[in-house]
Amino acid sequence: MHIESSTFSPHRAGYDDFRVTREAELLERYAWTGSDGDLAGRAEWVPLLHAVALPGGPVERETYDRIKGELIERLRRAGPLDGLVYDIHGAMSVVGLEDAEADLTEAVREAIGPDALISAAMDPHGNVSRRFAGRLDLLTAHRLAPHEDAWETRERAARKLVERLDSGRGRPHLAWVQIPVLLPGERTSTRLEPAKSLYERLAAVEAMNGVVDAAIWVGYAWADEPRCRAAVVVTGDDPVLAVEQTRSLAREYWDVRRDFAFVGPTGGADACIAEAVVSSARPFLISDSGDNPTAGGAGDLAYMLGRLLANEDLAAGRATALHPGITDPAAVAECFAAGPGARVRLRVGGGISRGTADHAEPCELTGEVVALRRDDPVGGDLAAVRHGGVTVILVSRRKPFHTLADFGELDPRDHDLVVVKIGYLEPELYELAADWRLALTPGGVDQDLARLGHRRLARPLYPFDDEGFEVPHLEPLLL
Repeated sequence: MHIESSTFSPHRAGYDDFRVTREAELLERYAWTGSDGDLAGRAEWVPLLHAVALPGGPVERETYDRIKGELIERLRRAGPLDGLVYDIHGAMSVVGLEDAEADLTEAVREAIGPDALISAAMDPHGNVSRRFAGRLDLLTAHRLAPHEDAWETRERAARKLVERLDSGRGRPHLAWVQIPVLLPGERTSTRLEPAKSLYERLAAVEAMNGVVDAAIWVGYAWADEPRCRAAVVVTGDDPVLAVEQTRSLAREYWDVRRDFAFVGPTGGADACIAEAVVSSARPFLISDSGDNPTAGGAGDLAYMLGRLLANEDLAAGRATALHPGITDPAAVAECFAAGPGARVRLRVGGGISRGTADHAEPCELTGEVVALRRDDPVGGDLAAVRHGGVTVILVSRRKPFHTLADFGELDPRDHDLVVVKIGYLEPELYELAADWRLALTPGGVDQDLARLGHRRLARPLYPFDDEGFEVPHLEPLLL
């Protein structure tokens, strides 16, 4: 099960939010399971189940139990197995359950038996509790943020598993430690120091004689659970070396904790919009970071739309802005009923979040329907409405806009400003942007963690606690 879940988001992930892959289709998901892959002749690949959903709020318990139950049943029917490639994220929250990945992994371990090896491929924004890691035999994580190496990570997990089984050496040692630091991904991007150098160390550690793999997790900042914090795991046949390298990486992470900075210039919504309007850089991108659906935001907040319409230059059409991705199926249906070129008066946003906060209320929008698109594979039906210089794309299902293709016929390069519900910019948007601001907007994945009101984190924890914070005990455990 692959999802990250903000416990501060009013969204709930149901079964229909997951794309569930089974049988031959699952083998086609991975290049290394194909007949032409170099791992094909070294193992018989048995497809089980993979369920992935766009990040959002916590998973409904019934949905979790249904997917978990099918996975466990398939594991039992497939056995005996020598090993399992465990393709997960690591930041799933489930309603009424604590440490969901640990619960899932305990069930997987029981079904597969104590002797089979489990090799996990994870996202560094996942959480690695002792309870979870202790049920695994190998685990690794992406080493780039943005995660341009995601598929490479999955292949590494598979390759290490096959190599381990071929060698007959059994389970390696896992040296594990958590670090009392919890930062959002937008402050730990490997495009910048200190994360760049920290993560670049991992390949050198992995290459050491006696080490199998090395990984660092940032943790997931938008869930309120004790497990949420940074972690380091070094896997190896030399337990002393594994502990030494885990300790070294963890201490460096702690020592540079105050050096982590946002990946781009930041500011409030109005300040970012004002800077963008007067700038000559085109297109000028702004991240509506607090409602980023790919981090767990509900995706239905019209807060930034309201701020765009409040800007006199944009409202009057002296500057243009394109703002995609507000989830509002009712408003989309009204646009389709009115038709292209019609003038509509809508209350946009807040379908899920309404009533949770002032910033979650709908926004009044009067404008012309300028584009309609049916049956987008992710967003369902899409409708674009223009008021003055502001064009907003409404979606009937939560949809991220990360590539030029996501925008359809509305080319973002034709607009002065592009305001996207995202955190750090994904590669195509990063290349597109002549300039960029990370707007510190409110929402379920607010970058200002103090505004969210965490209550259950294990404290002390940086940056929630700083002054008088004693140097933590960072002695790794061998699991």
